[in-house]
Amino acid sequence: MVRKRRLMKSTGMVVLTGTLLAGCGGGGGADRDESVLENLNPSGMPIVKEKITMKGFAGKFFASADWSNLMLWQEYEKMTNIHMEWETVQVDTLAEKRNLLLAGGDYPEILYATAVGKADLIRYGGEGVFIPLNDLIEKYAPNFKKLMDDYPVVKKGITMPDGNIYSFPTIRDPEFMSVRTRTPWMKKEWLDKLGLQEPTTPDEFYHVLKQIKEGDPNGNGQADEIPYGAVGITQLLDFLKGSYGLNTHGTANGHVDEDPETKKLRFIPAHPRYKEILEFANKLYGEGLIDKEIFSIKTAEFTARASEGVYGFVSNVNPESIFNQKGYIGMPVLKGPHGDQKNTAIGSPLGNLGQFIITDKNQNPEAAVRWLDFFYSDEGAKMFFMGFKDITYKEMPNGEVEYTDEIINNPKGLNLDQAVSQYLIWPGGYYPGIIKQKFFKGAEGRPSSIENTQKAMPYTLKDEEIWPAFNFTSEEQDELTTIQSDLHVFIDEMRDKFISGAAPFSQWDDYVKNMEKMGLDRYMAIYEAAYKRYQEQ
Repeated sequence: MVRKRRLMKSTGMVVLTGTLLAGCGGGGGADRDESVLENLNPSGMPIVKEKITMKGFAGKFFASADWSNLMLWQEYEKMTNIHMEWETVQVDTLAEKRNLLLAGGDYPEILYATAVGKADLIRYGGEGVFIPLNDLIEKYAPNFKKLMDDYPVVKKGITMPDGNIYSFPTIRDPEFMSVRTRTPWMKKEWLDKLGLQEPTTPDEFYHVLKQIKEGDPNGNGQADEIPYGAVGITQLLDFLKGSYGLNTHGTANGHVDEDPETKKLRFIPAHPRYKEILEFANKLYGEGLIDKEIFSIKTAEFTARASEGVYGFVSNVNPESIFNQKGYIGMPVLKGPHGDQKNTAIGSPLGNLGQFIITDKNQNPEAAVRWLDFFYSDEGAKMFFMGFKDITYKEMPNGEVEYTDEIINNPKGLNLDQAVSQYLIWPGGYYPGIIKQKFFKGAEGRPSSIENTQKAMPYTLKDEEIWPAFNFTSEEQDELTTIQSDLHVFIDEMRDKFISGAAPFSQWDDYVKNMEKMGLDRYMAIYEAAYKRYQEQ
């Protein structure tokens, strides 16, 4: 079947094939027994009258989790009359296994939480392996359709250049801001002990970091405090970009934003203000105000170090949840040297696009869409993240829901993620559905996380200013992938070298020229074409 579709594509018939599939709703192929529709309930539960089985491939965070015995799927099967026969792999090997399945044609009826990238959505969608969902969403996904209507950025972000939608995404509720953005955290106790005010400019930030390094705020007589730490330097740079007038439409498009004066796209890593940020970071690093191991430290090592309370500032999710460190508060949005004071480190409400895909092997695509659509409703989000009353959650007098004592204070000593994962699948990653503040009780949903975000809100980009990641045609994506495979690696390498001092800033002009030799002009032309389509949607 895969070979046949590739032949059709090579002979110029892929447009016709995609149109026919989109028109009929896709799935099952011409030999599908249409009587399956007689088994479908168009609304309500169960989804089907007689039980059916679907085969699904999924990524999971905890390697030991057995999805066939999880309460979430067992109870949902009772509700829907649909049995899911899961093949799961741990996220560390997910991409490799997923790619092997698709390349070999041995893929199942649905791909769930497999983070399929845009290049593969376009490729396998064009070949007919992933069925178009446009008509199916219109007829069988009222919850998801409402979200597309309420938030046009969702529809724009998931529609490929051929006009088709091939996957369901993770959606971060636009009103749940602490899951979409946050400023770095700072240890308020240390600032108070040193008599320091919260920094409001890059220069003041430098001064506070220097005082933490030299002032012994933990009072042990040793210079063991680390002013700033994180896993990698990216989070700090993204935070600073808004203070230097960059990332004017958020972070979803990585290295590309719009010049507010010319209204033209610009390439951030070649911009003079990006150079200024690197020079500032170089100053911090050179004076020991940034963890010397920031470029190489792994998550586990960083977590262990942060759990000892040695950092004055950290970029991460809530330190209280992750490091068991209380007393950290959100850092102010800084006013930069050119007068910019914006929090632009914010993503689109869209998470990964390729989180639920129906393949051409599925004989019940309508039922599959209804099965998934439930998780875009309040009822579905509540079950997905909170589980089941009096087992994993309890209702509070104020109408809120909270996890039970078994989850929060597990008698076996399990942390929250481990305890939840005995029943549910959400810890460790995002899955298709909607993440809502009232049902998400992870680190981003904690009161201090919400306070952190609220502190930055007066300076945070508005939703209408935020772009989703642009979508590219198959040809554009192939060309872009070739260019950025070298270009992005070079950018990251030189970023770290400039900051660490391994490369002097006298090499900046050569750095820009090298990017131009790598195809920067063509890279930007492709983005311009995608941006034009986005504007016309």
